[in-house]
Parts: sequence; C-alpha cells; structure tokens
Amino acid sequence: MHPFRAAVEARDEAAIEALLAENVVFTSPVAFQPYPGKAITAAILRAVIRVFENFRYVREIADANGRDHAFVFEAEVDGKRLTGCDFLHFDEDGKIDDFMVMVRPLSAAQALAARMGEQFERIKTEAAAQLQREATGA
Repeated sequence: MHPFRAAVEARDEAAIEALLAENVVFTSPVAFQPYPGKAITAAILRAVIRVFENFRYVREIADANGRDHAFVFEAEVDGKRLTGCDFLHFDEDGKIDDFMVMVRPLSAAQALAARMGEQFERIKTEAAAQLQREATGA
C-alpha cells in the first residue's frame, strides 16, 4: 500500500502533512483557483477528514516511474454518496507537489462545497498559524 493511502486511511494528519512538498499546489473539486503551499493544503486536508464520512479508497493506479498516482475513493457528505479521485504527482524527493481532486456526482460535489465552505475560516486560521510558527521557528 502506498504511504499516502496508508496515512489517509489511518487518518494520520502528521503523516499526510509530512508527504507534502513545501511548494505543493492543491486543486479542489469545488473551488475555482488552486491553493499553493503546504500550510493551506495541509489545513484543507484536515478539513476534508472532518467532512468526509465513511471514506475509503477503492483503487490505486500508478505510472511505471511511481511519480504519478490516482487514488479512487468513495465517501459520504451529508448523506450523499460520492466517488472521487486524488491525482497526485510526486517530486524527485518523493513529496507531493501537485494534488488535484475530482468528485462526482454534482449533488455530492455541491454538498461537499457547502461543508468545506463552513470549514474555510478554520482552514485559513490553521494555515496562517502554521506559517507563523514556521516564520518564528517555533
């Protein structure tokens, strides 16, 4: 099992964050613009863990060189079942530098957008706190 999949399935937030490159770019299935940086990406992923119910990966696909992976998942949000895919690219150091998520159907994507919207102030606060800790070396 891939270390990313193992970390997500274990809900191990520290292990997930450790796999992110500093320059990672997260592309959300429900937001217009990508989110650049490890702090905001980690905060978004923590929110996703809070929002998704009955999350499970059902398929893992990798290219021959191991730098591109697709992790197909199923979950629920507010009682709506969804299928999604995490598309990950790993840099030369084995860290995720590109993280794109797609989900279906539309009704589940809309429920996800609403729930993540409720989380967004907390996401921004967590990301800002992380950046402050990094800036002060704490």
